[in-house]
Amino acid sequence: MPGSDRPEPINRRLQLRAYGGTDLGRRRKVNEDAYLGDDELGLWVVADGMGGHAAGEVASREAVDTIYGMVKRGKTTLQLDGEFSEDRARAAMRLLEGAVQAATYMVFAMAELDSDKAGMGTTISAMMSFGDYVTLAQVGDSRIYRVRDDVAEQLTEDHTLIAWQLKQGLITPDEAKTSKHRNVITRAVGNRDYVQVDMTAVEAELGDVFLLCSDGLHGYLKLDEIAGIVNAGGVRAVQRFIDLANSRGGRDNITAVLVEVC
Repeated sequence: MPGSDRPEPINRRLQLRAYGGTDLGRRRKVNEDAYLGDDELGLWVVADGMGGHAAGEVASREAVDTIYGMVKRGKTTLQLDGEFSEDRARAAMRLLEGAVQAATYMVFAMAELDSDKAGMGTTISAMMSFGDYVTLAQVGDSRIYRVRDDVAEQLTEDHTLIAWQLKQGLITPDEAKTSKHRNVITRAVGNRDYVQVDMTAVEAELGDVFLLCSDGLHGYLKLDEIAGIVNAGGVRAVQRFIDLANSRGGRDNITAVLVEVC
């Protein structure tokens, strides 16, 4: 108001700032994990590859690169950063899901052309910002958590045989811990030319922290431990997650991407 000393309210978009790291672990000879953190684009991805002859490494990197390219091109043509609307949410989810499907087709086609890479695939846990919301895409058993008010919540569902059996009430949580089927994945990017992608959109709030990670971390991690480690902040928190997984066995590659909302 002219002539008034009262400060005018400022509508400021939330900023999302990421820190990431990956580690070979203590048992593996090749790191088949890949990750991406692009704060300017608003895209964060963790992929955990699988397959022999270094094919898992190829699958995860190719999937991440394909998703990045698709989102970068798509975000320049879509106006996603205005006020929230159902149309914007649907457009954002379509873009990210389409990017994951493009990665699926690309990895599948590469395996079809090279017999050494037959059967290769990768998990994908991806998050993309639009305005003050994020959309999540999930395939496989990497995970996305959110820490809000010092409480951690798992936002994605594992696509594993164990998770399905638990959901159907066929086994108990105690039986799941010792099951021989713990590592059986029911969905992956690249095993076929199409995959069902779990999509959701959630509002981000000031102070939220999102953790994207491969099972090499969450397999050793208790839900009630996450908030305390996250509070270390930034690269320190990422390193503490990696150190924790290694201290508890480090049987797999370990990847963590921490996204702070500020």
